[in-house]
Amino acid sequence: MKKITLTLFCCLLLKAATAQVTFNDSNLPIVVVNTNSQTIIDSVKITADMGIIDNGFGNRNYMTDSFNNYSGKIGIEIRGSTSQQYPKKSYGVETRDSLGTTAHDVSLLGMPNENDWILYGAYPDKSLMRNEVTYKIFSQMGQWSPRYVYCELVINGQYKGVYSLMEKIKIDHNRVSIPRLDSNDLAGDSLTGGYIIKVDKPTGSSNTTWTSPYQVKVKYLYHDPQDVDLQPAQKTYIQNYVTAFEDTVYGPNFANPNGGYRQYIYEYSFIDFFLMEELGRTVDGYRSSSFMYKNRDSQGGKLVCGPMWDFNLSYGNADYCAAFDTTGWQYNFATLCPTFTSEPPHWWAQLLQDPLYVQNMRCRWRQLRQTVLSTAYVNSLIDANALWLNESQQRNFIQWPILGQYVNWNYFVGNTYQEEVDYLKWWFQSRSEWMDINLPGNCPTVSVPTFTDDEKATVLIYPNPFNSSATFSITSTNSDDKWLLIYDLAGREVFRKFITKGENKTTINSNQLSSGMYFYHLKQGEKEMATGKLVME
Repeated sequence: MKKITLTLFCCLLLKAATAQVTFNDSNLPIVVVNTNSQTIIDSVKITADMGIIDNGFGNRNYMTDSFNNYSGKIGIEIRGSTSQQYPKKSYGVETRDSLGTTAHDVSLLGMPNENDWILYGAYPDKSLMRNEVTYKIFSQMGQWSPRYVYCELVINGQYKGVYSLMEKIKIDHNRVSIPRLDSNDLAGDSLTGGYIIKVDKPTGSSNTTWTSPYQVKVKYLYHDPQDVDLQPAQKTYIQNYVTAFEDTVYGPNFANPNGGYRQYIYEYSFIDFFLMEELGRTVDGYRSSSFMYKNRDSQGGKLVCGPMWDFNLSYGNADYCAAFDTTGWQYNFATLCPTFTSEPPHWWAQLLQDPLYVQNMRCRWRQLRQTVLSTAYVNSLIDANALWLNESQQRNFIQWPILGQYVNWNYFVGNTYQEEVDYLKWWFQSRSEWMDINLPGNCPTVSVPTFTDDEKATVLIYPNPFNSSATFSITSTNSDDKWLLIYDLAGREVFRKFITKGENKTTINSNQLSSGMYFYHLKQGEKEMATGKLVME
């Protein structure tokens, strides 16, 4: 029997109170970890047992239920950097075989098979959703984002609160879908990808960096593969590629459409990244947890900016370096806080000197503000999360009695959960409206060009209708970069995915859409290559 009773002692507003919480059941999935008397530590995973109870959407989950989603061995460790100061920890989890010795791919809570997972426990973010809302929106913009499922966590019989079980950023067919390097990929096309790197400070498993030749405060880290798994030739290749981009973007002809920076990066991925970083104004933006990845040259081979990560101190949730201000630009962080040891790369400001870049950015912003970044849509997303968490957040804030209390580095301190949610909505709207006015560039209104019949594409979707995933198979004489866009019946864009040059197949998953009928559009720029219907059951 897995029922637990917790006695929690809280002190709110200097008044001592004792509360007893009996955790029997939840509307969220329940994750139960048993470390068999071992202590979970940082950096080294201990072997433990994990069970997940999930009776499906709309059904209650009881501690007395059997482990029906997962029951097996895991490796578990404390994860994070500055977040380790908080009493509510986040954890890195590796699902393992029955002996607990080898990584084992499994599907958890409907997410695609893998073995690397994160149990993320929001603490300074008292809305419990800043990361999750960001990942959801970025995914709907057409960029890959970590999938997540809210749950409640119990470790060794102790209730730990509301968590998100989410995907770790790594190279995988269902995550960052680029080839995985091995030790023999030392020349030719195989040397050119794939790599995930990030601008960050050295911490945890990523402790080998190289420094930008243009900024001593900008450090690049090898994320996947990690530095210990890379051969010297591979490290040299990706470092030289990034340096070539920097050389070009800081050069006299940086905006040249043929020989400029666009030969090294996918412009629209950098635009989407910039817009989300500025919208959230995360205090660590651009200078920490800023990911980029590179495919092989034969598969596009340019730098893609993203995924988004680590937004718990975003959307007005930090009280230093003007991160709370809905006006001003976060890429100017080094001017606001010059004494910090890290700063955003200057190439973010340099890109804004290209008139075509800022025009494309302004057009993209206008499109997003009419769809997934509209105030109405984001408010509905926040309200849906708050409703889903309404029951579990009450237990969470008895376990962690921080409502109405300052936690490093809160700017706003709400007395209730609803006040925290309302502040998030207010900040988003205020920031968006400021960006509406102050974002540089102009977006011209032009007629939409079309392809001739022999330039159009044929798209085969299987299965259609679909339940878990649908694969788009594309046949076209035009192999250049494309966008797959999906609209709901109201004409709102709900999904966007970038398809690199030469790619003829892509997959979407059920957690990226709700049940219903949609229309897809395959585009190259503004040109329509194919359209059709898509049904998710």
